[in-house]
Amino acid sequence: MPMQVLINLLIGFIWMFLQDSWSVLTFFSGYLFGLIVLFILRRYFPHQFYIVTLVAILQLFFIFIQELFTSSVLVVKQVMRPKINITPGIFTLETELEGDLEITLLAMLLTLTPGSVVVEVSHDEKKFYIHAMDIPESSDAVIRSTEKFEAAIKRVTR
Repeated sequence: MPMQVLINLLIGFIWMFLQDSWSVLTFFSGYLFGLIVLFILRRYFPHQFYIVTLVAILQLFFIFIQELFTSSVLVVKQVMRPKINITPGIFTLETELEGDLEITLLAMLLTLTPGSVVVEVSHDEKKFYIHAMDIPESSDAVIRSTEKFEAAIKRVTR
């Protein structure tokens, strides 16, 4: 993927030099021309077309923002109650992710969402031990959010 980005930038600069116009608009038109060229030549690269990966990264980012917002609202609701009625606890979550990058990314995304913290990852890297603020209500929500996270992480890394 980095090679495709560099080739696309090179095509944009060459386009700008050949047009003899040093402007952002000329570079941008060359960059778009480079996208078309790379799209035509995509089967000759060992990795998928880099725009597909960038779209997957954006989808993962928006999924994280959505989960961050919804879990923040749930935590604020719990905190604002006159009498706190929560049952914190630790539960186990199994994952299908492989590799250090995928495991670390999922652990970080889960820890960054309010109300849950990854306490430990098992030695075989297939189980997460997660502390949740409210087990009866939020464990299903955490499991659903991790399924969303797992699918988005797979689209980004594989």
